[in-house]
Amino acid sequence: MNSAGHSEATAPRGLELTPFRGLRYDPERVGSLAAVTSPPYDVVVRPDGVHHLQSADPHNIVRLILPQDGTPSARNERAADTLRRWLDEGVLTADPEPGLYLYEQCDGAGLLQRGIIGALRLTEPSEGVVLPHEDVMPHVVADRTALMRATSANLEPLLLTYRGDGATAGVIERTAERPPLLSTTTEDGFSHRLWSINDPTDLACVQTDLSHHQALIADGHHRWATYLRLRAEHPSPSPWDYGLVLLIDTVRYPLRVRAIHRLLHTLPLTDALAALDGLFRVRRLDVPLLEALATLAEAARAGNAFLLAGDGGFHLVDRPDPDLLARTVPADRPAAWRTLDATVLHTTLLDHVWHIPEDSPAHIAYIHDTAATVEKAERDGGTAVLMHPVREEVVRDLARQGVTMPRKSTSFGPKPASGLVLRALEL
Repeated sequence: MNSAGHSEATAPRGLELTPFRGLRYDPERVGSLAAVTSPPYDVVVRPDGVHHLQSADPHNIVRLILPQDGTPSARNERAADTLRRWLDEGVLTADPEPGLYLYEQCDGAGLLQRGIIGALRLTEPSEGVVLPHEDVMPHVVADRTALMRATSANLEPLLLTYRGDGATAGVIERTAERPPLLSTTTEDGFSHRLWSINDPTDLACVQTDLSHHQALIADGHHRWATYLRLRAEHPSPSPWDYGLVLLIDTVRYPLRVRAIHRLLHTLPLTDALAALDGLFRVRRLDVPLLEALATLAEAARAGNAFLLAGDGGFHLVDRPDPDLLARTVPADRPAAWRTLDATVLHTTLLDHVWHIPEDSPAHIAYIHDTAATVEKAERDGGTAVLMHPVREEVVRDLARQGVTMPRKSTSFGPKPASGLVLRALEL
């Protein structure tokens, strides 16, 4: 079985992973490798995180993945200019020969994750090779497309999972015994190591093994949609037929699944709570964040539950009115989709109760960091909606059925650090 539950035998073809000449920072040209890395673009809390990363090193990768300027076109032009300048100055250099890359993350507390970075041949969801599980926001895809088009580069890898434990595992074990290309520890305490895989026998072993597998997009739905859009713009064959990915075998290295929270900029908490009267049960919790999250987890075992914050405390929202759900949740989807917290949040609360457009950055932000979501709501007078994470098996089952979850329903991790290896399409 693959990561989404499909029988491997039904796949018309499997994953096709290709070596590439990675672009990497020259350690002699930057303050430190840790100082030039960044979380993925959609995890960086803006603008605070952007400013912090920019000040960490003048060559931090955030200047490419989240360029700052007055207009979208100016931002993308700035990123392209920055990339060209760093290449000219030797800040970024291309490895001499194509290869795949072994990437390792370790948190020092027992978590070890290893996977293979390469250029993956792009396929449509209908082909059943790479399966998305979340909807995407058109404006984000448009933003990433314009940036990738301007830079002609894959600036950070997507995170894909598959269920393997085959021959690739042996290549990973042998490679990890060698000295790495780079080793660094980022400020979150994670250590990162990268190796090249150039041996023809090892490359053939990995490629043959992966050709029997399918993958689930764990993180990077918008960038995958961007890859597909840009592929359609370029006659095939071309480098745009491939996209940069990190493939993790979750048999050996299970990922963590966390929630992504919502910050409603224009909805004061008092108004949000007032609108719930008679529709949900609401209880105030005057407890610390961790205790409030534990209460949320307990409530989520019995049904849909959320935590609202913004006034210094927490408000547990659960037990929705069944008639309300019957009126607002589409009935033409599987039960596992209809009962998702994210489904009830988007179809019932955002659309029907609060009238918040889910794809408008002026109204809603999607934030991974729980404490940051609460802090920004309290500071700005908005409403934080804290979510309980969905189970990974639910994600896989829905992906197997071809049913996508509401946007930003899950956060798989740990995510790869951006800035360790890039892919320039001209190479």
